[in-house]
Amino acid sequence: MAVLRKAFPLLMLFVALVGCGTRTPTYQGYVEGEFVYLSSSQPGHLEHLAVARGQQLAGGAPVFRLEATDEEAEQHQALQQLAVAQAQLADIETGRRPPEIDVIRAQLLQAQAAARKSAQQRQRDEAQYRAGGISREQLEATLAQATSDAAHVSELQSQLDVARLPGRQQQLKAQSAQVLSAQAALAQANWRLGQKLVAAPEAGLVYDTMYREGEWVAAGSPVVRMLPPQNIKVRFFVPETLLGKLAVGGKVSLQCDGCAADIAATITYVSAEAEYTPPVIYSNETRSKLVYMIEAHPTPDVAVKLHPGQPLAVRLL
Repeated sequence: MAVLRKAFPLLMLFVALVGCGTRTPTYQGYVEGEFVYLSSSQPGHLEHLAVARGQQLAGGAPVFRLEATDEEAEQHQALQQLAVAQAQLADIETGRRPPEIDVIRAQLLQAQAAARKSAQQRQRDEAQYRAGGISREQLEATLAQATSDAAHVSELQSQLDVARLPGRQQQLKAQSAQVLSAQAALAQANWRLGQKLVAAPEAGLVYDTMYREGEWVAAGSPVVRMLPPQNIKVRFFVPETLLGKLAVGGKVSLQCDGCAADIAATITYVSAEAEYTPPVIYSNETRSKLVYMIEAHPTPDVAVKLHPGQPLAVRLL
């Protein structure tokens, strides 16, 4: 059989405390905390530390802020780029500017006036030609001028219609993609800037602070260590003979020095392996030396009264 070679401090070894006249054994345990390490994904100097060790924080409360000069500049740049892309898209969607359309409209009015004048001249010259008052060459020149003026009117009318149209479909698609790209860049800049201000993800105790204001903080380096009350648990050890009677969801009672009353807790983990016991060889003679780790969580409202490392007694219910 395998030989367990793990050693464990005397505090963590269970001690069966059989009270006088009671049949319920009590086991020695200790409090442990699962800490939450608050850090930023971005580096920078610690500009402001809003908390101190031992302080109780509400969820969402500001914890620390890193200097964000570069990130603010990136955000401003992204805002301007988005504004440019949106303006260009609006320009393509609306066609030419109103003053340009007004110029074409004025040219069209002039061409229409010239076309009416040449049409009237054609009528007069046709009548004069039939009466023999003008030559064939003069009539043909009048007809050509009338045709040219009418074509000019048609050309300017087409230009006016085109000027009112939005840009081509491919231009619109390309510029719309530019707007989406600028929006994504702005979202990224906003996210990077938001990473410089870290808030408490939930209520809890500020257990420790790792930096002082003005110090350089590397990306991902914890600045504050928090302990939410729901992350406080109790570990204790029971002999192998009791393992089959314990299950997740079972209830235990905790006793500690200075506690006014017993604290109720719920078993949340039962180890499947023997742990933290001096080297023994599995055999019928040594089975009684095996211990198994059990974890239990008190309710958050009473867990705040417990402290990591605090010894306590656990009574099975």
